[in-house]
Amino acid sequence: MVHGPRPGQFPPPHPDLDLARDCERCLGWGTVVTPDGDHELCPGCQPDPAAGEGPRH
Repeated sequence: MVHGPRPGQFPPPHPDLDLARDCERCLGWGTVVTPDGDHELCPGCQPDPAAGEGPRH
C-alpha cells in the first residue's frame, strides 16, 4: 500500500540567500523554524509570493 508523506516530511522552502545574507532574524539562512518544528521562509528577509510582496527590509 502506498502512503503519502506525513506532516513534516516536506522539504524546506528554498530561500533567496542573497536576500538573507545580512538578516539578523534568520542569521543568513533564509528560513526559520516554527514552534511546531516546520521550516518557513523568514518573514524578515524573504518575500511572500502569495501576497505579491518584495523583500521586507
